Amino acid sequence: MSTLYRADWILPIESPPIHDGWVLVDERRIAEVGAGPPPPVRNEATLGSVAVLPGLVNAHTHLELSGMRGRVPPSSRVSGWIRDLMRLRREGHRDDPLAMAAAVGELRRCGTSLVGDITNTFASFHALAASPIGGCVFYELLGFNHPRPAERVAEAAAMTREANRRAADAGSSGAGLPGPRVRASVVPHAPYSVSPALFREIAALAEAEQWVTSVHLGESAEEIEFLRTGRGPWRDLIEELGVWNDGWRAPGCGPVAYLDTLSALTRRTLIVHGVQLTDDDLARVRDRGATVVTCPRSNEWVGAGQAPIARFYASGVRVAVGTDSLASCPDLNLFSELAAMRRLAPDVPASRLLHSATLAGAEALGCAGEHGALSAGRRADLIAVGVPAGTTDVEECLCSGIQPDSVRWLA
Repeated sequence: MSTLYRADWILPIESPPIHDGWVLVDERRIAEVGAGPPPPVRNEATLGSVAVLPGLVNAHTHLELSGMRGRVPPSSRVSGWIRDLMRLRREGHRDDPLAMAAAVGELRRCGTSLVGDITNTFASFHALAASPIGGCVFYELLGFNHPRPAERVAEAAAMTREANRRAADAGSSGAGLPGPRVRASVVPHAPYSVSPALFREIAALAEAEQWVTSVHLGESAEEIEFLRTGRGPWRDLIEELGVWNDGWRAPGCGPVAYLDTLSALTRRTLIVHGVQLTDDDLARVRDRGATVVTCPRSNEWVGAGQAPIARFYASGVRVAVGTDSLASCPDLNLFSELAAMRRLAPDVPASRLLHSATLAGAEALGCAGEHGALSAGRRADLIAVGVPAGTTDVEECLCSGIQPDSVRWLA
């Protein structure tokens, strides 16, 4: 059955906003988007003072840390924040299935249709598979001194392929649409927690499988010091944990160049955070076709510093947006992340910020054919966001800090 939605504003994302526009939905797919007289249909809904846009794409979350909400205090540097997190987890604050399910519900209430989530147990894979939200779940490996990296990656690959097989066997999205909503891949954590050999094995697997990958990179000044000199707080922590690798040598370069030497920087790579990346780093990321995923509220919470939002856009790199975890961010509302980006980069057009929170994220996760924009053939994952009557700059309004009670799902 076809349904026509009329609204004060329609945001296709791939083209400018349409005032007094409409979207025609047929069999849970978008059939047409336009302005002026629509085609005749039996079912029509006039929504009034709302903006209709595609569901948002939260390109970096840690749903398995949802039980840590409000437990890890802000820090002046990332290594200190990690220490606090590890201590609390050792004390018994482990993955909480109820908190994870609640976090998935929160994502949905905030208008999220697609996520890129980090998992260490596949628990979040199952939580997302039971929800209306689609996503890429990244099975993250750590191992700075793992003695058999090839075996470790082979084991992870087998688990990941099995998760993907089960998701495929489960069939459709539950919305009459073909294919699994959630799929998994194997990814490295960060340069200070993954050995070069393990990085290379993961990169080779990702290339063979054509998997999207994610890596925490260029997040902190401590990481830069560690890669250039082999010293600093990250080395201290690695030694405290008893996982130092005596054969490791500092590469003496920045994080992006290091990733490139390991064949781990491709067009399917999501570089998460990137707070410390230089202009040369960003140019290399752009030239490789990789994506920077910025999480500005989390960066400030953990002590990484302020994300250089304006430089990201000026570099020409693709920019996506994530909230990070509830251990380092007060909520999973991507609209609040957009407001933080607007605060940090007041001269970046609101249209580019919204593109990052929708289509750029969908492209980075390999899902742009289904998500991220309003056009014929894509999934009708539509949200209607209340805006003040008489709004003239709807894109700027949507970057001002929309709260979940102003968001509802259509179709």
